[in-house]
Amino acid sequence: MAKWAFRCRSLAVLTVLALVAAACGHNDNNDRIAEQDKNAPLGSDYGEGIVVGFSMDTLVEDRWLKDRDLFVAAVERMGAEVNVQAAGGDEEKQVFHAENLISLGVDILVVVPNNAEVMTEVVEKAHAAGIKVLSYDRLIKDADVDLYISFDNEKIGRMQAEAIKEQVPKGNIVYIGGSEMDNNSHLLRKGSFSVLQPLIDNGDLNIIEDRFTDEWLPAKAQETMQRVLENAGSRVDGVISANDGIAGGIIDALMTKDLQGKVAVTGQDADLMAIRRIIQGTQTMTVYKPIGLLAETAAELAIKLARGEAVTTDKYVNNGKGEIPSVLLDPIFVDQSNIDTTVIADGFHKREDVYN
Repeated sequence: MAKWAFRCRSLAVLTVLALVAAACGHNDNNDRIAEQDKNAPLGSDYGEGIVVGFSMDTLVEDRWLKDRDLFVAAVERMGAEVNVQAAGGDEEKQVFHAENLISLGVDILVVVPNNAEVMTEVVEKAHAAGIKVLSYDRLIKDADVDLYISFDNEKIGRMQAEAIKEQVPKGNIVYIGGSEMDNNSHLLRKGSFSVLQPLIDNGDLNIIEDRFTDEWLPAKAQETMQRVLENAGSRVDGVISANDGIAGGIIDALMTKDLQGKVAVTGQDADLMAIRRIIQGTQTMTVYKPIGLLAETAAELAIKLARGEAVTTDKYVNNGKGEIPSVLLDPIFVDQSNIDTTVIADGFHKREDVYN
């Protein structure tokens, strides 16, 4: 099986991983994390004989390629195997892939769902086969998911709204979210509107568009923004965009009216093109989610579940079926002022790529 290089992370990220691991029942410290290859029980034989099924929505965006590579590297470093299936944004194909992984007898199923509700039956089938399910980054709805690991998406939404609030204390705001079928989109919106609503209520901000984006597609977001501009002219002061892909579509629409850099636009994921847009001044900010931390933690916990070991958490998220044990990691605000000390310092992007 192909090996992917495992990225080193900053001391700050490693410290957070130590805290998360402790919350999940590990007694390891920062030294263990920094020198994992040398230590039991998470050494090269910890996952021996275990096969992890990794069902992914898509690999189109740079962010998801990084997730795959880092997750696979972490699992393989612990001696387990990974079978990755990516559905190209097709929910029916993802169900087929996930069911195939179950039929192959994987020891644990890790899922990044395209449609949070469609994967419910997959969880039931996995459990019937004695396979536990870890929901990765996006929460599967209405199912007894064994564990959910992600970043604090409501906090991300608040970060995006605070950035717009600072840039546009008064004016016309557009909200363009992610896929309505993705539970994260609703959490992001909830976080943003917890900041925006008081300003809407007192008349400082006017929401002239509030819409989700099918399949998180930048082209769909561009269409939405183009329509808004045709209706509102240049009377748009800020756009809360759910992620960097959508932000790219929005900025393409703004360019048709020569409004790029004149309208505040948020993002999420710290994609390379988004970081470049922030430097150029056409995108206001993004939210960096240290996915090395996410992938590493998910890999450890997936193997722990596959081994039948207990995983304890102090957080729970309701998915419509019940309270799901959850590990929620902290996101990081990124703008022009801290690119070097965040995404570059962590090795998420190379300096020469960012400033090319």
